[in-house]
Amino acid sequence: MNYFLITTILVFLSATFGFINVRFLKLPNTIGLMVITICFTLGVFALSYVDDTLLNAEKYIISQIDFKTLLLDIMLSFLLFAGALHTNFQQLRVQRWPILVFSTIGVLVSTFLVGTAVYYLLMVFSMDVAYVYCLLFGALISPTDPIAVLGILKQAGAPKILETKIVGESLFNDGVGVVVFLTIFQFASSGSESVSMIDVLELFGVEVIGGIVLGLLLGWITYRLMKSIDDYDIEVIITLATVMVGTVIAQNLHLSAPLAMVTAGLMVGNDTMRDSAMSETTETYVDKFWELVDILLNTLLFVLIGMEILVLAFELDYMIAGLLSIPLILLSRYLSLLLPIGFFKEKLDFVPNTNIIMTWGGLRGGISIALALGLTQEMHRDLFLVITYIVVVFSIIVQGLTVGKLVKKLT
Repeated sequence: MNYFLITTILVFLSATFGFINVRFLKLPNTIGLMVITICFTLGVFALSYVDDTLLNAEKYIISQIDFKTLLLDIMLSFLLFAGALHTNFQQLRVQRWPILVFSTIGVLVSTFLVGTAVYYLLMVFSMDVAYVYCLLFGALISPTDPIAVLGILKQAGAPKILETKIVGESLFNDGVGVVVFLTIFQFASSGSESVSMIDVLELFGVEVIGGIVLGLLLGWITYRLMKSIDDYDIEVIITLATVMVGTVIAQNLHLSAPLAMVTAGLMVGNDTMRDSAMSETTETYVDKFWELVDILLNTLLFVLIGMEILVLAFELDYMIAGLLSIPLILLSRYLSLLLPIGFFKEKLDFVPNTNIIMTWGGLRGGISIALALGLTQEMHRDLFLVITYIVVVFSIIVQGLTVGKLVKKLT
C-alpha cells in the first residue's frame, strides 16, 4: 500500500465522517470527527472477532504513518500559520503581556506541577517511574492545543477579549511546550534524572527566541514581496512558500518552527500589512486558501487521533492512572494561571472567572499525542501514551462540549 493510497483512504474517511457529523450529529467538527472515528475503530475491533480484515487494514495504515513526524514537522507549521493569519492582531497586541506569561512561565510551572503530581500518583500504583520521565509527561500535556481550541471557541460564543487570551496563549504555548519537552528529553536520554527549571530555561531560551526572530524575518520578507506585486495567484504561492521554506530553515537551525510560523502568520495577517500589501482580491484568495488548508488538515488530524487508539496498551492500572490524572492536570493548569491573572487583572480588562474558563477551555490535542508517541520504551511510553490519550479524549469531548455553556454561565 503506497502513500497516495493511504492518503486517499484517510481523505475518504475524513469526508465520510465529516458528512455524518454535519448531517446527523451536528457537533463541532473537531469533536464530531473524533467521536465518529473512535466509534468506527471500536466497531472494527468488534467486527475483528468475526473477520479481522478491516482491523488489519487499519493497523497497517497506522503503522505506515509516523504521527509524531507528520504532525510536528509538517502539519503543525501549516495549521499554526493559518490560525495566526486569522487572529485579531490588534487584540493580541493589547493582551501581549499576559499571553506571553501564560505561554512561557505558565507552561513551565504547569510542567513541574503535573510532573510532580503524576510522580506521586504513580507511586500509589507501585509504578517505579523516574521523576524526569514524569516531567516529560508534564511537558507534553501542559500546552493547550490551538488546533482544538480555535475551532471550538468560534462556536462557544466567548467574549472577544477572553477568546484572544485563550487563542493567543494556545498559538504560542505549544511551540514553547515542544521546546520544553525536547529539552527535558535530552536530559532523560543522557541518563540524568536531576532536572531543574534553570536547566530547562537555559536550554530552550535560544530555540524560542530564535524561532520568534526567524518568524519576524520571514513575515517581513513575505510582506515586502507581496507589496511589490499585484497578482493574487503568485501572492498565495508566496505565503505557501513562506511556511514550507521557513519550516525547513527552522528545523535545520534547531529553532522552534511552530513559533516561527505563528510569528510570521501574525505579521502577514495583521490589518496594517494587509492594507498596504494586499489588494481586496488578494486578501480574499489568501484567506480562503488558508481556511481550506486549515479545514483539510484539521479533519485529517482528528481522524488520525481517533485511529491512534489502535496503538494503546490496554492495562487497567494505566487506564485508572489516566482517569485520575485528569483532575490533577486541570488543577495544575488552574494554579499555573493564578499568579499571572492576579498580576494583570487590574491593568487589563479581564472578564469574570477568567481563570476557571481558561482552565476548562485549555484543550489538549494532537500535539500531546504526537509527543507521547515520541517517547522511548525506557521512558514508559505505553503508560504515558494511555494517560495522554485518555486526557486528550476527555479534553476534546467533555471539555469541548461544555466550554460554551460554561462561558455563557460565568460571563
